[in-house]
Amino acid sequence: MEKYIWVIVSFVAGAFLPIQAGINSKLGKAAESPAMASLLSFLVGLIALVVYLLVSQQNYSIKGLKEAPAYAWTGGLIGAFYVTVIIFAFPKIGPGMTFGLVIAGQLLLSIIMEHFQLLGAHHHPVNLSRIIGMMLIVSGVVLIKKN
Repeated sequence: MEKYIWVIVSFVAGAFLPIQAGINSKLGKAAESPAMASLLSFLVGLIALVVYLLVSQQNYSIKGLKEAPAYAWTGGLIGAFYVTVIIFAFPKIGPGMTFGLVIAGQLLLSIIMEHFQLLGAHHHPVNLSRIIGMMLIVSGVVLIKKN
């Protein structure tokens, strides 16, 4: 049952991304700076997470954080890149094209990560059905672009 809850929550989280992009795009226009909008988005997220951690009283390991590999700290850079690119792309190519390309990129790299078991991904070798699925996603992005 728990797996189905995470399927639904993951779907909802994905559905919120175009809303977040639209909101951040409006903020970028108001600030006349997509980068400032990205910074403010992360600042609000930081505050929300600090409040959540204080309220939930979650345990964490300072020792574990100190021992984490250096690359584990780059997630914030990737997140900042992603949010900033979305703020730039959303008004220029629209939400359908922006997120069609985002999804295509996510799935392609996910397939590669699973094939080579990168960053702890479970092994799922590349096979014909995965290649066809990826081609269908790319075809969908092309169809969105044409309309």
